[in-house]
Amino acid sequence: MPARDRSKGGAKRRYGDRLVLDAILFVVRSGCQWRMIPHDLLPWDAAYRWYRAWIADGTWDRVHDALRDQVRAGLGRDVDPSAAVIDAQSIKSSEGGQARGFDAGKRTTGRKRHIVVDTLGLLLVVVVTAASVQDRPGGKVVLSLLAQRFSSIALVWADGGYANQIDRSLIGWARQKLGLLLQIVKRTDDVKGFQVLPRRWVVERTFGWLVRNRRLARDYERLTLHSETMIKIAMIRLMTHRLTGQQIRWSNHNQRQAVRRLTAETLITA
Repeated sequence: MPARDRSKGGAKRRYGDRLVLDAILFVVRSGCQWRMIPHDLLPWDAAYRWYRAWIADGTWDRVHDALRDQVRAGLGRDVDPSAAVIDAQSIKSSEGGQARGFDAGKRTTGRKRHIVVDTLGLLLVVVVTAASVQDRPGGKVVLSLLAQRFSSIALVWADGGYANQIDRSLIGWARQKLGLLLQIVKRTDDVKGFQVLPRRWVVERTFGWLVRNRRLARDYERLTLHSETMIKIAMIRLMTHRLTGQQIRWSNHNQRQAVRRLTAETLITA
């Protein structure tokens, strides 16, 4: 987190950055309302105030990008990726709020998350729009941001929704305007049901990582900027676990009950 300037005066902070961060991560992971933050952490308005302040000064972006670079370097990868995968996910949203629409294909009223990830599934760019925005118009926005921020990327994999046999304008636009090779990975028509597709499964896995955070299982934010920030915070949480050598285990009910019984037996025999 950025160092605080004490020269401006004012009262001493009552809550440290670690406590504020724990409260914000609690909201993302549990999906609770801000006002339902446990009292043993800190008042909800203090957590929300710092959450918004770190959005305004770009702290979340800097922390996210620094952690992504560390994860890539730790795995022996170049910090600057050379290839990426793009996809979009329609998600239901709460009533009201900015940019809310209807996705006729998915029959979903809410918003759409357009993301680009590297070959490890780490987030590079995210843009949240209304669900009514189609993949190709949304793809132009997110690819433009990708080209601005990552000049090292030359190849992007995508699914058939970004360019079909009739309209392949997005492929030509990406090549001419951005210098990106957009390669379409199509599924086999004669195979029914779920099918693991080369390269595309990476971004699908990232969506799976995101929705396991209850705050992201549905879009509860009033502003699309806050929706994008919540996605980055979820990835920050995941990357910090990786860097510290910890694993996020998504256990089921039976596994939790077994651990509790084992713990109880240990306490009794001790």
